[in-house]
Amino acid sequence: MRLGILGGSFDPPHLGHLVLADRCLDALRLDRVLFVPAYRPPHKIDHPLSPYDVRAAMVAAAIADVPEFTLCDLERRRAGISYTIDTLRELHAAHPGAELWLLLGEDSVEELEQWREPDQLTRLARIAAYRRPGCRGRVPERLRDAVRFVAGPRIDVSSTQLRALVAGGESVRFLVPQAVAEMMQRQRLYRA
Repeated sequence: MRLGILGGSFDPPHLGHLVLADRCLDALRLDRVLFVPAYRPPHKIDHPLSPYDVRAAMVAAAIADVPEFTLCDLERRRAGISYTIDTLRELHAAHPGAELWLLLGEDSVEELEQWREPDQLTRLARIAAYRRPGCRGRVPERLRDAVRFVAGPRIDVSSTQLRALVAGGESVRFLVPQAVAEMMQRQRLYRA
């Protein structure tokens, strides 16, 4: 089995996440992509974040129509700070023999050496780096053999931008799946 792992805050999930997952699904011939919402991202400890259950519900709504996409609540069950290395260890143990692919935006790959145990990450999973606008594809030398670049449409959208648009009363239509937009409106998420 070839398993893709796409982690993130998903606050909110958007079309960039879905396009990345879909392109990696095809390019890497993955059987499934696990969407893993972070319980407490280490780089956002002091940032406000929507509750985990709200973010997970938005992910579930976003991927509901794609049978190869699955919500994985591993980090919620573990709680605490969400380090990718811990998640990969658990998924490696839960799926013996599976080929794991960590799906990242190219910007994240450029920062990989600052992650917890980067050498262990590449022992447990291959890295798929999805091309992003403004990135130069710099991969740390010692991690280069574990990274494969995946090309596809460059969607220049971020959750930060989307929260700002909503807070300013602007539309995010066509930037998030309709089901996510409806949840955001119903729950009055990201309003100023």
